[in-house]
Amino acid sequence: MHNPKQLRQQIRAQRQALSAQQQKLHSQDAAKLLTNSTLFLRSQRIAFYLCADGEIDLSPILDRAHKMGKACFLPVIHKGSQTTLWFCQYQPGDKLTPNHFGINEPNHQRNPPIKPWGLDLILMPLVAFDAKCNRLGMGGGYYDRTLNFLRRRNHWRSPHLIGMAHECQKVDQLTVQDWDIPLQGVITECSFYKPRKIS
Repeated sequence: MHNPKQLRQQIRAQRQALSAQQQKLHSQDAAKLLTNSTLFLRSQRIAFYLCADGEIDLSPILDRAHKMGKACFLPVIHKGSQTTLWFCQYQPGDKLTPNHFGINEPNHQRNPPIKPWGLDLILMPLVAFDAKCNRLGMGGGYYDRTLNFLRRRNHWRSPHLIGMAHECQKVDQLTVQDWDIPLQGVITECSFYKPRKIS
């Protein structure tokens, strides 16, 4: 088992050590795996994230989804709670404004946020993952709190949760906490990992 804090530092260092060319190629290869999947083709309302800190860049997927007429969304910090996320519709080129963490968000007034259960697919950043698609995030717990409603569902239909990562972020085994929300898959430049059947 890994110490989460040490593991975050280690994996983030490995991710940041990738060259710009490797970052680009990994993002393109991951995009091909996702956009050729039935899950992506069936999904009409998809949430993305803006990459930082060496994360997989979702721009190729976002552009493809936009051209296919899918509704694209970005996470915004819910103004009421400040600890959960809602999602605003976004089109490439829309103006973004930094929130209090310095992370760019769409304009809340122009694009009223929706709740996560209104989405078909959420593409999620992560620091590390294992073969069972357990996810280690940055430690803030925003996605786990936002998606907590899924723990009360007997039949998980939507949104589907897919982590996006470089292959170097895969570890042998992660410690699962009670509040962790499981992913239904993780896509890297090499593979689409699926611990359970995606329906």
